[in-house]
Amino acid sequence: MAEHVEEFSLRELNGGQEPIQDRGPAAHQPPFFEFRDVSKSFGDNCVLDHVSFQVQRGETVCIMGRSGVGKSVTLKLIMGFLKPDSGRVISDEVDITDMNEDQLNQIRKQVTMVFQSGALFDSLTVAENVAFPLEEKQAMPEEEIARTVTGLLDMLDLLPFRDEYPSSLSTGMKRAVAIARALAAQPKAILYDEPTTMVDPLMSQNIADLIQKVKKQVKLTSIVVTHDTRLGKQLADHVVFLHESKVRFFGTVAEFESSQDEVVREFLQRDELSLTSF
Repeated sequence: MAEHVEEFSLRELNGGQEPIQDRGPAAHQPPFFEFRDVSKSFGDNCVLDHVSFQVQRGETVCIMGRSGVGKSVTLKLIMGFLKPDSGRVISDEVDITDMNEDQLNQIRKQVTMVFQSGALFDSLTVAENVAFPLEEKQAMPEEEIARTVTGLLDMLDLLPFRDEYPSSLSTGMKRAVAIARALAAQPKAILYDEPTTMVDPLMSQNIADLIQKVKKQVKLTSIVVTHDTRLGKQLADHVVFLHESKVRFFGTVAEFESSQDEVVREFLQRDELSLTSF
């Protein structure tokens, strides 16, 4: 990677400050995200049942489990798109549980989310989509916006597609552009909702590599929702494994892989078998 791109990614995406350094687990700071005994139901369907976990600053936590166990609902609760039935949701030391929409919009300036669909503007080019969060900051000069967009596209290997429209991009490429746009907002934390679902194995690995690049260079606090154990093993500092609406496991990747919990073992073994079909 070119030297000027590395300098851009490490400093300018952190507001001109030096990036977070590896200071050990949590560096004795309060967690960035915290679920405190959170429950959420839709009618008679209990999706989350007294769920508690923490995400330390600068680390990546992967929330794993089979479809329908509440992984994406967890992200929506963190973003304030949903309210818990009980329990508290903490974001950057602020209790967001009872916040109104105006208050939540302030929180969302610090925490961004990469949706499965990418959620790009179809009428804007790749470069224009990435520039959109920057243009909302009216004080930023056009030259600085252009330089920042170019740096982001370069960092994520998207420069050849800068003038393309989303309709001409694959699902995987749309997600890569969505990651660039999320970074342009200069957040403190980024959430990924099933970033490798519905893409072929090669593109899945490309997206995993992009997220890994962001993890290493920008060191944002991150949550990745996935059922893909390969992605989890590559990215996670800790794994939250949801099963039957509860946290069945919370720990490091190594602890997850060596767990003797029968449900965890079955999940890992079935995933390994599914990989042999490719």
